[in-house]
Amino acid sequence: MSEPAIRIHDLHKAYGSVQALRGVTLSVPAGPVGLLGPNGAGKTTLLKLLLGMLEPDQGQATIAGLNPDHAKERLGIRQRVGYMPESDCLIPGMSAVELVALLGRLTGMPPADAMTRAHEVLDYVQTGEERYRKNEEYSTGMKQRIKLAQALVHDPPILLLDEPTNGLDPGGRNDFLDLVSDLGRHQGKHVLLCTHLLPDVERTCDHVIVMNQGTVVRQDTMANLTATSASVMRVETEQDPEPWVQVLTARGHQIHSLPKHGLLVTLPPGTSDADELLTLAAQVGVTVTAIEPQRASLEEAFLEALDAQGVLTDVQDLEPENPAGDEVEELL
Repeated sequence: MSEPAIRIHDLHKAYGSVQALRGVTLSVPAGPVGLLGPNGAGKTTLLKLLLGMLEPDQGQATIAGLNPDHAKERLGIRQRVGYMPESDCLIPGMSAVELVALLGRLTGMPPADAMTRAHEVLDYVQTGEERYRKNEEYSTGMKQRIKLAQALVHDPPILLLDEPTNGLDPGGRNDFLDLVSDLGRHQGKHVLLCTHLLPDVERTCDHVIVMNQGTVVRQDTMANLTATSASVMRVETEQDPEPWVQVLTARGHQIHSLPKHGLLVTLPPGTSDADELLTLAAQVGVTVTAIEPQRASLEEAFLEALDAQGVLTDVQDLEPENPAGDEVEELL
């Protein structure tokens, strides 16, 4: 699938007076894509519109070339798209293998094929013999694996994953992100990873979409968002760099110390390379053992995009809120 996996044009959605989406227009490229935004940005609403679970107030979207507004095309979407919801969606009283096989049959697979495929995807997500236990007995980590398995059972080309690492401990989160990375980068799946956790996107995605307050505030490749900055150099020295620091400061460089004789050196305006740094280091007898442009972090790019709207000043705003029963917030 070389064409964009998802196309959206002027999409609007409101819940009463709450405007969840405000004229969203974007093309989601094939491959692993991160959909980032603080709580209430409109991410989950967007996913539900793509699946036909909600109807837009205005605008149009297509996923895998199909329009979720058309009832006749929704079965085709179910067959081409795997969805892992944020909420707990496992049916009590069923085992994992029973549930995953059932959901395979609902996409049109024959019973025998659905059972065979259920075992294959449960092997892939590493559930082991626990697949035969009842769903209500599973840990949070096991539930997340089963939710991923049910999204994969019919082998869809597109996966929509909504906050897939919520509630996982560090070890379980690492294992789960390994699966997401493999799906997007080695299994040929087109993954839209919806999350508020920047490290999850940085680890698994090649493209990033940033949403806030129902709009898309930035969209770019991971490489562009974290491109090297020619004006800031990361430097390591063999000796105490203090004599060098004094000379650099006198020449207009800004210096920030790092552990083990490391420095971040901001070059003065108009300086295009690090030649002067090396020359001055040699003059004061300091040996430079490593020097490279400093890469921006995804967090910096994210906050820059949101600060442009004047709405986010603290990275803690990315942490999920717990509205506890507020239906509108849950839909957002």
